[in-house]
Amino acid sequence: MAIEGVKPNDLPTEMTVIGIAVPGGPEALVPQRRPVPVPGPDEVLIKVAAAGVNRPDMMQRQGKYPPPPGAPDIPGLEVSGIIVAAGGSAELLIGRRVCALLPGGGYAEYAVAPAGQCLPVPDDYDLVEAAALPETLFTVWSNLFERAYVVEGDVVLVHGGTSGIGTMAISLCKLFDIGVIVTCGSDEKCEQAKAWGADHAINYRSQDFVEEVKRITGGRGVQAVLDMVGGDYLPRNIQCLAEDGRHVSIAVMGGPKAEVFIPAIMGKRLTLTGSTLRPRSVAFKSLVADELMRVVWAFIEQGRLRPAMDMRFPLAEAAAAHARMDAGEHFGKIVLTV
Repeated sequence: MAIEGVKPNDLPTEMTVIGIAVPGGPEALVPQRRPVPVPGPDEVLIKVAAAGVNRPDMMQRQGKYPPPPGAPDIPGLEVSGIIVAAGGSAELLIGRRVCALLPGGGYAEYAVAPAGQCLPVPDDYDLVEAAALPETLFTVWSNLFERAYVVEGDVVLVHGGTSGIGTMAISLCKLFDIGVIVTCGSDEKCEQAKAWGADHAINYRSQDFVEEVKRITGGRGVQAVLDMVGGDYLPRNIQCLAEDGRHVSIAVMGGPKAEVFIPAIMGKRLTLTGSTLRPRSVAFKSLVADELMRVVWAFIEQGRLRPAMDMRFPLAEAAAAHARMDAGEHFGKIVLTV
């Protein structure tokens, strides 16, 4: 089948991808040959330069997070590269450098993305770094800045301070004059988080983060909590919130259930909310992309917003990249290069 916007001979018919042979450990990730996908109307085909590695990829590899209906079974939620083909009105984007949020399919030489979920990469911006932007940028913006509506002068608590989400939250908070307290699993990681820009970092293994937040804020608490742990962190997070505080759950790494004291929520007029990004509609994600273009993208163009980069692995070594994430020793984003 010819791909709209390019001549049939301009693209290969097959590509190398990283598939999941059988759900399990990092060794489940294996190179496979698949057909090059065809973009539909208002979709683009990206010749991938790099793909970000995220915790949902690990969960998918383990068989715990199946892709949404219609999404590729290939892992990978974000890529950067050059648009080489497109469908419908998206043909105008052919030849542009972009980074894109995907429903899946990023661990590949070519990937299809909705045109509305692509963001332009400046000419002097490293394409490999650009691959580490979309998933964390969309997640932090839509949850901390939209759902929790943090503003200048607020103080927030972010768990997982050295993760991709945590480091992006730190960066965005500093750009918008929002105080940020993070938790980390070691003194070394606390120092890394503070060097990246966190105002305070709490070692949750040796300190009670509830008491530390009270001490840091003079007993007032924080205006918002961004939580990826869940479980017994929820009632402790509630103790950290100031009056009219907002709690946003984005993952449940510590368990999906919690017991809370409802009068504490009532007494401080708290808001408990949460979201998942991957299953949301193209229309919603495109709206987030539009807002990022209006409010945040100037910082990208000025070089003032860059992702915290951990290690780069060739696409064929995706298993090694997942092993590093499994070990939990990374700082910032792990990326696969193509």
